[in-house]
Amino acid sequence: MTQRDWTDLTDSVRVCHSALYATASTVVSRPGSNEVLLVDPAWVPSELAGLATDLTDAGLTVAAGFSTHAHHDHLLWHPGFGASPRYASPGATALAERERPALLTALGPGWPTELTDLLGRVSATDTLEPWGELVIHNAHSTGHAALWVPDDRVLLAGDMLSDLELPLLQETGFAAYDAGLTALRPYVERAAIVVPGHGSPTGAPMERWLADRRYLDALAAGTDADDERLANPDMPQAHAANLTAVAESRPAE
Repeated sequence: MTQRDWTDLTDSVRVCHSALYATASTVVSRPGSNEVLLVDPAWVPSELAGLATDLTDAGLTVAAGFSTHAHHDHLLWHPGFGASPRYASPGATALAERERPALLTALGPGWPTELTDLLGRVSATDTLEPWGELVIHNAHSTGHAALWVPDDRVLLAGDMLSDLELPLLQETGFAAYDAGLTALRPYVERAAIVVPGHGSPTGAPMERWLADRRYLDALAAGTDADDERLANPDMPQAHAANLTAVAESRPAE
C-alpha cells in the first residue's frame, strides 16, 4: 500500500492513521483471500480517496464495512470502496439514522455530495463473522462496538482505550462507560494488540485499560485525575464535561 503510511500489526490486520485526530482506518483480511473488512475509514475526502487507491493497488476488495459507533468521523465511506454492505450495531444504526442531519452538519463545509450521500448508510448487525466477534456496549456512544479478532488477538476498540483521548462520558454517562469498560476487560486480558479509534495501537493492552479505570475511579471519588492525557488538545474541556456528567448523575441530597 502506497498512498498512506500503513502498519501491519499482524498478517491479517493493518492500520493507517489520518492527519486529523490520529483517526485509525483498519483493514482485516482472511488467509488466502483478497477480500477485506474495512473498519472506520477516515477522515477527510482526500484521505478517503487515497485509502480507496491503496486498497485497489494492493489488489484488495472490500467485502464489508463496519462502523464502531455513530459519530460522523466513524460513519464515512467512499465510492472507491465499492457497494459492499456496511454494518454497525443495532443501537448505532438507529442513532445514525435518527441523528443524520446533525452528523452531516458535524462534517463541516466543503464535502462532496458523493461522500455526504454515503455518510452513515449502515445496516444493523450484532455479529460480524467470519471477521471477528462484536463486543457491544453503550460507553462513549449508544451501541458502541469493539471488534475482537481472535486468531490475531487484536481488539479494535473504537473510541476507547486511547493514549490521546480521555474517556468521554457526555453522551451516555458514567454508568454506561463504566459498564462498557468492564465488558472490554476479558478481551483486553487476552489481546496482544489494542487499536484505538484515535491514537496509537499498543502491545500493552492492560496498561490502556487500567489508565481508563484509574481515570473513572478518580471521577467517581471526586479526586484529582492524574492523567497525562489531560495535556492533550481539547482534553481539559473534555475533563470538565466529564466532571459535570458525573455530578449530574449523582442523586440529589
